[in-house]
Amino acid sequence: MFAMLDGGSAESSIENLQHSHWLETSQASDAANTMQKLSDGVWDWVVVDHYALDVRWESVLRQMVKNIFVIDDLADRKHDCDILLDQNFYPDMFSRYGGKVPAQCRQLLGSRYLLLREEFRQQRKLVRTRGGRVERLLVVFGGADATNNTGRVLEALANFDYVFQYVDVVIGAQHPFGKQIAAACMKQGYIFHRQTNRMAELMSAADLAIGACGFTSYEFAAMKLPAILIPVTEIQGTVADLLMGKGIAFALRPMEDGMGGEIAAALHKIIGSESMRTSMSLACEAFLDTDGTDRVADEIFEHGGRHE
Repeated sequence: MFAMLDGGSAESSIENLQHSHWLETSQASDAANTMQKLSDGVWDWVVVDHYALDVRWESVLRQMVKNIFVIDDLADRKHDCDILLDQNFYPDMFSRYGGKVPAQCRQLLGSRYLLLREEFRQQRKLVRTRGGRVERLLVVFGGADATNNTGRVLEALANFDYVFQYVDVVIGAQHPFGKQIAAACMKQGYIFHRQTNRMAELMSAADLAIGACGFTSYEFAAMKLPAILIPVTEIQGTVADLLMGKGIAFALRPMEDGMGGEIAAALHKIIGSESMRTSMSLACEAFLDTDGTDRVADEIFEHGGRHE
C-alpha cells in the first residue's frame, strides 16, 4: 500500500545529514506524518530507502511496525533497523557499518544481494561470453545523467575511426539534454532509446558498453558485458577501480570536457583485443549471479518468522 505524504515547512528541514534537504521537512515531522498514514493497520515491515532518514525517523516508526528494512550505500549515519542492505562492492564492505546499526541487525552486503529485475534473471540464461568482432555498442549513463556524459561520449564517437554496425544510446525520460541527444543519434545513425523497458535485452545484445559506475555497472556484469566505466562521483571512482582490478571492466577517470581522445584510446584497446573482452566477460560471470533478489526475500521471510 502506498500513501502520499505532505511536506513540512522549509524552516523545519534543516538537519545535520548531508542530504537532509532532500526530505523538504524535518525527520520528526515526516515520521509523524508517516505514522498517521499507517495508523489504520498493523505492519510487519517498513522499507526505508532515503539518504535524509536515519535512526531518529526509524526509532519513531518502531512504535507501529514489527521490523525495519533499510537500503543504504553511504554508511554516513546511524540506523535503527533489523536488516540493512547495501548492494555495492566496496573495499571496506564488511566494516563500513560498524557502530552504525544495532548489534543484532542482519547486514546484507555486496553484489551477492543485488536487487535485479526479473528481466535480467531471464536474459542471463541466454547471454553469451563475448568474443569476435565488436559490432554493437551500448551507451547508457542511467536515468539522470545531469552532467550529460551521454552527449560527451557521442561527441567522442563522432570522430572515432571504427564503424560499429549498431550503436544503442539509452537515456531516461527526464534527461535534461534529451532533444540534443536524440538529434545527435539521428545525425550519427545511432538507435535512440528513451526510458526503455528493454534494458536487459539491449545489454545482452551488445558486444561492449560505455556507462557510469552506478547500479548500471552491476547490470553490465550480470549480462557478462565488457564495459568502459566513467564514474560520476568519487565513490564511483573507487568502485570502478575495484571492478577494473577484478578484470570486470575498464575504468576511466571522471568525465571532463576534452576526454574524447581518452575514450577513443580505451575503445581501441578493448576492441583490438578479443582475449581481453572474453576475459572481462568471464570475470563478470564469476563475480555476479542473478539470485540476489531471492536471497534478500529469504532473509526477510526468515527474520519475520523469528518474530512470530
